[in-house]
Amino acid sequence: MIAQQVVFGTDPWWLVVIKVVVVFAMLLAWTIFNVWFERRVLGKMQNRKGPIMNGPLGLGQALGDGMKLLFKEDFRPARTDRIVFSLAPVLIAVAAFASWAVIPLGGEVRMFGHTTRLQISDLPVSVLLILAIASVGVYGVVLAGWASNGTYSLLGSMRATAQLISYEVAMGLALVAVFMYAGSMSTSEIVEAQIAPLNFFGIHTVFPSHYWLLLAPSFAIYVVSIFGETNRLPFDLAECESELVSGHITDYSGFRYAMFFLAEYINVATVSAICTTLFLGGYGAPWPLSMIAGLNTGWWGLLWFFLKVQLVIFFFCWVRAALPRFRYDQFMDLGWKWLIPISLVWIMVLAVMRGGIANGWFASTAARIIIGLLIVALLAWVLWPRRTSASIEAEPAGGLAAEDFDAFAGGYPVPPMPGQRPLALAGALTRAGSMTQPARAARGEDEPGEEVHD
Repeated sequence: MIAQQVVFGTDPWWLVVIKVVVVFAMLLAWTIFNVWFERRVLGKMQNRKGPIMNGPLGLGQALGDGMKLLFKEDFRPARTDRIVFSLAPVLIAVAAFASWAVIPLGGEVRMFGHTTRLQISDLPVSVLLILAIASVGVYGVVLAGWASNGTYSLLGSMRATAQLISYEVAMGLALVAVFMYAGSMSTSEIVEAQIAPLNFFGIHTVFPSHYWLLLAPSFAIYVVSIFGETNRLPFDLAECESELVSGHITDYSGFRYAMFFLAEYINVATVSAICTTLFLGGYGAPWPLSMIAGLNTGWWGLLWFFLKVQLVIFFFCWVRAALPRFRYDQFMDLGWKWLIPISLVWIMVLAVMRGGIANGWFASTAARIIIGLLIVALLAWVLWPRRTSASIEAEPAGGLAAEDFDAFAGGYPVPPMPGQRPLALAGALTRAGSMTQPARAARGEDEPGEEVHD
């Protein structure tokens, strides 16, 4: 920690300002590129062209869309709260930019005669700062829905807030394993720990210690969580037009809408950069290039960092093209009933393993056999086929019978619950017709002598 404080406390103020301006401009330009990149990737995956008309390869299309939003009429409905309505998109945009202050883009370099790092700043708790900034962004969503003073906007903001909080919990728990393994919450120190060669149970290797493999459960949980955190398909339930018009941004237009749009794409780059920093080795060269001396130092780090982040962004686009939207109850069940419990169990197992290795608990043959049996039992429990409602319905008469369910018992169709077997459609329709017979007769719609046949 002493060396880190020396490096990050000696930059002159003008060099820090240069870093801030460069990162700000880089994010703006990168957002324009990512909008074009996503459209092109989706076009290829969905067998269409995507943007091709404006500029070479359609590169001018995203720039034109951004300029249109800047100059488009920006009106505010009369019922809204004037100050809070304008403050909400600013709060979200500032939170999107602020996280990049502690993300390392590269290692130590010489810049304008000074030795510095390609990182604005670093703290002993940098990752916690990133999580805190992400939590501040939730307030922008809440304020946007409340200030709009409309039913759809308010419901959309409430649902988006529940979504963000739920998946921030899962995302934070996924990062606990990284803190335990690296022994630090500093982003630069976590990257340096992954660049070092892997030492696996005393066996020295030439592979870098990237945590995506060593902490695979945490990596998988983090990857799932960031889709909910960034409101991207298949978890774009905060703005799904088929249910909530456009969620908390229903009443926004022009420049204020552009700030929400900008923040979403910057957040995609931010969570991709965090994934690269904490799990993919950051600015370290990928194997086998990491074996070449000099490729993990200096300005080379910028190249590896941006290539890795762009690959994660490509994965975002791939998922958007491949998966349909979840239902909201499925989405919340995944977060609270699966991701969070699995994270807690994994953290406990990792803590026991780390403590056991440090104290020599697993040195004996008996201990290793017990651990092997526990792992086999866990895999058997996970992979063992379970009974579903479909399998229960398909069982013979001697087995467990499903409960008969009349979908039209209340006069209108409702779907069956798991374990319930709907009655024949014809019979249900007949009963529905007979239930409404008096009402139709009262309106004079029945012909004399009309009969209902089964």
